[in-house]
Amino acid sequence: MIWSKMKPLLENFLAPALAGRVGYLSTSYRYSPDKNGQCCIAVDNKKIFNMKDGTTGMKWYQSEQDIKNDAAVVIPLSDAEIEHIRKETGGKVPEERLAVIAGDRKLLAYAKETMAAQVALSKSDFYKTADVFLSQPIENSLASKDILLNCLALLDRRVGKKRIMDMEQSVKMKHPIVQYFYALRRGAM
Repeated sequence: MIWSKMKPLLENFLAPALAGRVGYLSTSYRYSPDKNGQCCIAVDNKKIFNMKDGTTGMKWYQSEQDIKNDAAVVIPLSDAEIEHIRKETGGKVPEERLAVIAGDRKLLAYAKETMAAQVALSKSDFYKTADVFLSQPIENSLASKDILLNCLALLDRRVGKKRIMDMEQSVKMKHPIVQYFYALRRGAM
């Protein structure tokens, strides 16, 4: 789908509280050698989610170690995950270390997913992802591991207040840009 048709569709799906505050921008430079442009989501006329751009003020991780060492990343653990480590180690590990081991494993998995999701952000990927977003149920976009699908779904009017409130714990496991749009949507309710 071409951008001139996609943009109004995306804007029609915006939550009423965010209409006028959030916009989708896309530019192309015809005469540049690689015909690159930029594609971004703007909030209050400020480019917040600029694909592959370090100037947006959003934290883009450079390595898995950056994620593991980021104090802002909080990984919730369940009793079942700790019990799984207990069974896996055969009860030979002290109790206080079980939570540390489970947390480290979960943090490493989160770091790998975040790095993989971050790599696939470009203008052409934005078009493809937006097309997928417009053609699939909102539940699939919310459950996706794709950062952009999550962001578009959080801005969507089909996601109600109760669902936003219920997502509080699961959003902590997402990329900071997804957390930003979650906070924006929750604050606009």
